[in-house]
Amino acid sequence: QPQLVESGGGLVQAGGSLRLSCAASGSIFSINAMGWYRRAPGKQQRELVAVITSGGSTNYADPVKGRFTLSRDNAKNTVYLQMNSLKPEDTAVYYCFVEVPLYDYWGQGTQVTVSS
Repeated sequence: QPQLVESGGGLVQAGGSLRLSCAASGSIFSINAMGWYRRAPGKQQRELVAVITSGGSTNYADPVKGRFTLSRDNAKNTVYLQMNSLKPEDTAVYYCFVEVPLYDYWGQGTQVTVSS
């Protein structure tokens, strides 16, 4: 059973930086895209943060453009989210995902807390 292992969350002051990592282990083939969603406190729905396709195209949610950078190591099936200039409104549980045909894999989530 494929698994996504996330790391890098934590507590940081506003203006600080964190780097999230997500490593896909097990047999995951035909990856279409990888990326991150987040769910803010008090909200039920996750929102897309950033996604990178198999072709290398990246898309970012408007609130994080210019501050977050998504990258991918294809050889390691690992995706990284570099988060700079963090704001309190970035506080959320961040979930890694991997999209393959007809299915999405999800990580367990990692907490990011930005204090003001």
